Amino acid sequence: MQVNIKSNQSGITIIELFGEIDLDSSPDVRKQILTITQKKSPKIIINLAGVTYMDSSGVATMVEGLQRTNAYNGLFVLVNLGPGVREVFELSRLDKVFKIYADINEALKKLE
Repeated sequence: MQVNIKSNQSGITIIELFGEIDLDSSPDVRKQILTITQKKSPKIIINLAGVTYMDSSGVATMVEGLQRTNAYNGLFVLVNLGPGVREVFELSRLDKVFKIYADINEALKKLE
């Protein structure tokens, strides 16, 4: 699991994730997301383009990030969900809870 964090001039934090988000790696992802939400970043984009697999612990990490961001009226969106990851969100009906965009450019246009 690899995590890259970038911020742009519009105050948007982009968290790029690569690899598998499972029971072993989700604590690291959680730690990174918690750090950003503790700073109350107003807009967070989670780029899942490099994620090949996500289990329920990864989904729980995303839900926690969404809840923490909602608590301070921030925005927490997901982009670039591959077919396997998208299926996990659809089966759990979380695709109705999260704002999900096809790619990073679409998300940036909506959030800027």
